[in-house]
Amino acid sequence: MQKRWNILIADNSIVKDLSEALKIPKVICKILVQRGIETFNQAKDFFRPSLTELHSPWLMKDMDKAVDRIISAFDNNEKILVFGDYDVDGTTSVASMYQFLKKQYANVDFYIPHRYREGYGVSKAGIDYANENNITLIIALDCGIKSVELIKYAKDLGIDFIVCDHHLPDIELPPAVAILNPKQLDCKYPYKELCGCGVGFKLITALSEKLVLTDDIQYEYLDLLATAIAADIVPMTGENRILAYHGLIKANKNPNYGIKALSKLSGISKELHITNLVFLIAPRVNAAGRMDDATKAVQMFVAENEEDALFFAEQLHSDNTDRKEADKSITEEALALINENKDWVNRKSTLVFKPSWHKGVVGIVASRLIEHHFRPTIVLTQSGEYAAGSARSVPGFNLYEAIHSCREYLLGYGGHFAAAGMTLELDKVDAFREKFEEVVSSVITPDLLIPEIIIDAEISFKEIKQSLFDIISQMEPFGPENLRPVFISKNVTDTGWSKIVKEHHIRFSLKQDDIVITGIGFGMASKFSLLEKKQPVDIVFTIDENEWNGNKNIQLKMIDLRNSDL
Repeated sequence: MQKRWNILIADNSIVKDLSEALKIPKVICKILVQRGIETFNQAKDFFRPSLTELHSPWLMKDMDKAVDRIISAFDNNEKILVFGDYDVDGTTSVASMYQFLKKQYANVDFYIPHRYREGYGVSKAGIDYANENNITLIIALDCGIKSVELIKYAKDLGIDFIVCDHHLPDIELPPAVAILNPKQLDCKYPYKELCGCGVGFKLITALSEKLVLTDDIQYEYLDLLATAIAADIVPMTGENRILAYHGLIKANKNPNYGIKALSKLSGISKELHITNLVFLIAPRVNAAGRMDDATKAVQMFVAENEEDALFFAEQLHSDNTDRKEADKSITEEALALINENKDWVNRKSTLVFKPSWHKGVVGIVASRLIEHHFRPTIVLTQSGEYAAGSARSVPGFNLYEAIHSCREYLLGYGGHFAAAGMTLELDKVDAFREKFEEVVSSVITPDLLIPEIIIDAEISFKEIKQSLFDIISQMEPFGPENLRPVFISKNVTDTGWSKIVKEHHIRFSLKQDDIVITGIGFGMASKFSLLEKKQPVDIVFTIDENEWNGNKNIQLKMIDLRNSDL
């Protein structure tokens, strides 16, 4: 698939001044300037994130109300229910809050809704559970901001809600005793991009101050918070970067038993990095809710010893194996459907439907299909008497607005710019497909149908040294708005030693001005012919470190290449 290359620029004078101040290569300073870091002090805060730079939790709207209501529950011996979503952000939020409260107060329980029986967010079944068990206060984490009617229902039953959420609020807010959400228009909290677990952490810090607890108590769950930040794809800036940085330290020095167990099952034997949390830990936690019941994810995180944590981790690991098998088989079936319908291949959108597909993986499959056919994609399956599914977009295209334009065919829908979900009657699937294609093709621009690679800087092979890699490593943790730097080197040639490995990948050996560097290009075997011509090529890559038999050396992880004359 052809890709667009977009090389970023930066103000050279600012780059020069920053390089002189920091005494590091200009190529790194160019990237820092592109990311809003222009002074020595800004760079110091970036490279050495400090917990002392976190904002006071009391700046968040309703924090005083939330703390007072929880203290009142303590004083009156009320039963408290910690309620959260079934994904990584929700389960880590619940595990953190539950463990923190449990150490201060005995009368606490937790509840995770079942994805298929109850659906997303606050559920009637959860409220009924609270009512049946004489619970009078529910703390909702990573959900609740849109649950107006359900929280009214709870209020009528005499159950108060504290909502800790990070999703965009509607105009009408639920009648909770306190709503903690920095995205509220009248909330003055300085950092708006916390995940749900991050908002819960702010409540923990405020309660810690109120109860005059030591710092180590409020920071005990930072490894769970780092996992939530990594999994929820929130910007790796400001407080998220500080919390993820220190959460990774906690995960490596003294991890939660659940993270330790999943690391063991995932085969992680060395230092945990943010990529491990994203690609190895988070999928196993999410698999519990996708394939079965996410309650066991919380049970794993709150386990009081390694043996109990491993018992639940093995169940998550098994769920993830099932998830991967379903994901693979459904993706293959979906691609076959597209190829069988020749008129679909040239469409600007994709919509595939099969009643037997597992509902828990249709969102993942939609993302997989975009890797093959780069366009807004919907994957539907049968859920009861209806069709239901998930949609994923390509960067820059407002998927929610497109689905909103097709609402005449839908029973219900929700989501945001890049992802959405919907339910419709089975006999409306074909009409919905045609309407969705009509809407997408009328508004999407041709450039959005070509994947874009954002390139941070051009670099020569002679600049690629261990010292440069060491500085790049200090830019971790990586994530949205602080991605691992992507470089381009121009006019490089094959040494003759490059080869295809395991049918799909290329083991590179390239030279530029007599400097030879090796690398790996996963899934790039189709481009091997460009190297065989022995003509100069331009390559796009990240700089990585390869370790073999105890020896470390710099290698390039190739992203794309093309002829230098293009």
